[in-house]
Amino acid sequence: MLATLGFFPFMLRTIPFQTISRQNGWRHPEHSTVGSGINPVQYIGPDTETITLSAELRPEITGGDTSLSMLRLMAERGKPYNLILGTGQIMGAYVITSIKEDRGQLMHDSKARAISFSLELKKVSDSPLGLKGKALQLGVSIARRIAGI
Repeated sequence: MLATLGFFPFMLRTIPFQTISRQNGWRHPEHSTVGSGINPVQYIGPDTETITLSAELRPEITGGDTSLSMLRLMAERGKPYNLILGTGQIMGAYVITSIKEDRGQLMHDSKARAISFSLELKKVSDSPLGLKGKALQLGVSIARRIAGI
């Protein structure tokens, strides 16, 4: 398994993503001053982290419409979901901000043989939410100790 978002597993039968892109930023607003060539900036903290998962789906082999529909339903709920990578690393809680798909190699009934897909996530918390999240973190740390990771 590559990762899970909430209870949605990313694996060969659902959506086996090929790339995961993580973007971090830090905010430095500029303050205008009179008579100075360079305006001073002030660090005010980190920007919101985003993660983009990209995949090329082949519905005959991998997931397709059903998997994409499940992710769309999750996005429409507007709730944060815990993102856990296949290594066991808990990334935090994320909301789904966009889903983009391009369908190609269409058959006679317009069903796609190839679906290029990207999912954009925005971080809303550093740790999983609520008591369930704390229990999940504890469970993962116990499993890591047992497995020797």
